[in-house]
Amino acid sequence: MNITRRSCKLAFLLRHDRAYPFDVHGWRAISDLLEHHGFTMEELSKIVESNNKRRFEFSEDMQYVRARQGHSIPVDVELNECVPPSILFHGTAEHFVSDILKDGLKSQNRLHVHLSSTIETALNVGKRHGTPVVFKVDSLKMHKDGVKFYLSRNGVWLTDFVATEYLSMD
Repeated sequence: MNITRRSCKLAFLLRHDRAYPFDVHGWRAISDLLEHHGFTMEELSKIVESNNKRRFEFSEDMQYVRARQGHSIPVDVELNECVPPSILFHGTAEHFVSDILKDGLKSQNRLHVHLSSTIETALNVGKRHGTPVVFKVDSLKMHKDGVKFYLSRNGVWLTDFVATEYLSMD
């Protein structure tokens, strides 16, 4: 069993599977994953518990599982609006920089823009897409200007859009 490949499959099934009738909060029945997608309960537990980014969570009754953020399907993962720290970071690849400087940070096919509280995390995100670049986001000014921020249960900061005026690349 390749845990990384299975984790990627689970991420797709919990974030982007338009064929599944998710409940309003993005929960998927574990029985569906066991019966129709070849997962075992042991495998799901290992993926959920060992994921270093804590991307997934089980329901209290262990009957359902969901991704904590990153969806392209419209679900409410019960995010709480929060006041962000003064600076957040966004990791991307070098080949996206000109578009970002022109248009800002967009959620693309996801529900939110993902931001990190550390440069290190942002660098790791950027490395997944090519030569990494980190944008500094003036999140406190954004918040004071009326932009809403949410903090996912695994520490990822989310917002709908980051305009270019709030971005820098020190």
